[in-house]
Parts: sequence; structure tokens; C-alpha cells
Amino acid sequence: MAGAAVVGHLRLAATAGALVVVLFGAAACTGTAPGGPAAGPAPTLTGAPTGAATSVPPAAPPAAPAQVPDVLRFTGTTLTGAAFDAAQLAGRPVVLWFWAPWCATCASQAWTVAEIAPKYRDTVPIVGVAGLGEQRAMKEFVTEFDLTGTTQVDDRKGTLWKRFKVTEQSIFVIIDRTGKVVHQGFLDGEALSARVAALAGA
Repeated sequence: MAGAAVVGHLRLAATAGALVVVLFGAAACTGTAPGGPAAGPAPTLTGAPTGAATSVPPAAPPAAPAQVPDVLRFTGTTLTGAAFDAAQLAGRPVVLWFWAPWCATCASQAWTVAEIAPKYRDTVPIVGVAGLGEQRAMKEFVTEFDLTGTTQVDDRKGTLWKRFKVTEQSIFVIIDRTGKVVHQGFLDGEALSARVAALAGA
């Protein structure tokens, strides 16, 4: 009986040892380290390689200044005493209005100019060229017809009138954005408004 008991104890010990080995083996296969999951490989980012400089598209070059056509190569002085350079108008359609302070036709057109000039100041500038009169009368004309917001060149000497071959008033000289004179002559208020609106939309 004693021998059988010894054999039974040996079998139990062997069985327990086998279970311990199995349990340790199972733990080793899970990949779980003590204290939490094992750290995996670092994630791979798509796109530019690590350390590569990010390319930035080059900035667009600044727009070249508009070429000044010969027709706008003139300067003068406004009725307010400011210097005027027509070259600053290059690249846009321009309307030159040749008027005299005593001219009844000019007075009738002045209301239209005063109305539309501020609206189209940045797209189709209208520049008055006052001549054939005294400066005081010219300034009074500008005040009376509310033209103070429109550039008015003092051309008492007739320099610009001669340059553009203007021999009477009231005359409109319309220059397109390329510097070509597309109209020179009389325009009533309705026709002037239509021409300026068309130029602004061109």
C-alpha cells in the first residue's frame, strides 16, 4: 500500500508540473508584456518623406505696369493747383471733356458729368480740360455744377486744346484702354452715359 501511495504522489506532481509548463507557454504566445500591451512599430505617415522640406509654390510675379500710350503722355495743373499726369490713367479707357466756363452747351453737359464721373472714377476716368476763360470763372463753373469731385485741368493757355486739335466746345475725346482715340466730338448727356457704361463693361 505504501508503494502505491508513493506512485500516486509522483503522478500528481508530474501532472501539476505539466500544467505549469502549459500555462507559461500560453502566456508567452499572447505577446502581452507585464504592465500593458507591447508597443507596436511606429505608424508610417504617407506623403512627404520624413525630414523632407515641404515645397511651397512660388509667388506670382507682380503685374507689369500698363504701357503709357503717346496720347496720354502729357501733364498739367488742376484748377485746385495739384499736379496732373495723364500717364497714371494708362491701361483704362479715359474721357477728356474740353469745356469753357461761359459755354451754355457745356453747362447742360456738366450735370451728366457730375452724375456719372464718381460712379466710373476707377474704371473710366473723366477728366475735364477747362479753357477759353479766366480761372475764376472756371472755378465758379466747377462749384456751380458740383464738379469738385472730378479732375479739372486748368488749360487757360490752350496747350491741351491744341494738342488734341480741339477748336470748339463742348468736345469729348474718348480714348480706349489701348490708347486709341475712338471718339472726338459732341455728345449729349444720354449718349455720353451710354458710351461710358459700354467702356466700363468692355
